[in-house]
Amino acid sequence: MDAQDKGPLAGLRVIEMGSLIAGPFCGQVLGDFGAEVIKLEDPKAGDPMRQWGRSLPKGHSPWWPVIGRNKKSVTLDLRGPEGQAIAKKLIEKADVLVENFRPGTLEKWGLGYDALSKINPGLILSRASGYGQTGPMSQRAGYALIGEAMGGLRYITGEPDRPPARAGISIGDSLAGLHGALGVMMALHHRHATGKGQVVDVSIYESVLAVMENTITEYALTGYIRERSGSILPGIAPSNAYPTLGGEMVVIGANQDTLFQRLSEAMERPELAQDPRFQGHAARGKHQGEIDGIIADWTRTRTTDEVLGLMEKFGIAAGRVYRAPDMIADEHFKARGSIVDVPHPVFGEVKMQNAFPTLSDTPGRVRWPGPALGEHTEEVLRGVAGYSTAEIEAFRTRGLI
Repeated sequence: MDAQDKGPLAGLRVIEMGSLIAGPFCGQVLGDFGAEVIKLEDPKAGDPMRQWGRSLPKGHSPWWPVIGRNKKSVTLDLRGPEGQAIAKKLIEKADVLVENFRPGTLEKWGLGYDALSKINPGLILSRASGYGQTGPMSQRAGYALIGEAMGGLRYITGEPDRPPARAGISIGDSLAGLHGALGVMMALHHRHATGKGQVVDVSIYESVLAVMENTITEYALTGYIRERSGSILPGIAPSNAYPTLGGEMVVIGANQDTLFQRLSEAMERPELAQDPRFQGHAARGKHQGEIDGIIADWTRTRTTDEVLGLMEKFGIAAGRVYRAPDMIADEHFKARGSIVDVPHPVFGEVKMQNAFPTLSDTPGRVRWPGPALGEHTEEVLRGVAGYSTAEIEAFRTRGLI
């Protein structure tokens, strides 16, 4: 297997603890790019993601194949000293430990960084939690919806005349997972220079806060609090979703002067670009509702294909509002391999998003879907920790694995 097949993180060993999304998504990203990710799961139930989903086709979660992909599943009871001793033997041979327990849990188990760094000074510990490892709120339970609210995203999401809405996915958890993977890469670079590991402290609320653009700075300088604005960004016009013939929607972004002029020409309304209400960025922002109404009146008389064809002809950014079937059918997705078919022992084959971003020489890839619970227990305990077959059977008899 060449470097391209292995991925850029080949040779990196990651132990993943925790469950649900924030920690496991970090592990998914690292595994997508070639790291050996050993996921430790409770022997009785495993990660709850194995059962999550609106439906369970053939009794299996359609979520687990994605977030569990490229990982090795090892069952291990971490709540007792024997299981903790086994975990230490695995961590001793690892580069990275990923966890998303409530702060203090690892320490309670004798697996805090002070203890682990003594047996593995180069270990990088990525810790995801609701509020971080320090501060007065650190010990509270924290989930994505809380982090999204505390980080400012929830307040500005939705229609202005309705309560705050949430995104249709647990974006706070995924952002925390991405920040965890980013932190691991930074810490690995530092370790390469110094030989020392360190702790990557990721909070969900700060992961959301990091992508909140200028909301803090704008308030501090001007007193302006960004409010919910529905499908628009206030003052950025035209940039919205518009109805087309047949009940579909297209999104069009033409909020620069040159783009708005070209949009006016595409609509056969060149006078719009000369209208004082719409001349210049500030003027269009002030009359945002009027300009969106004019564009909507135009788009709803044409099919989606007609509108998109004109937008492409005039060099204006535009696109459909995609659902899952649209993504699967789209030729651009196909050309880039954005969605891949992965062999699955129960489903036969499952479709899922590919590994991103795309690296030119060592791209990530999906090598296998989420494994069966404990599928790799013997392989890992024998090959990584050095236990014998008899020892592994004894662990199983005592309910440790």
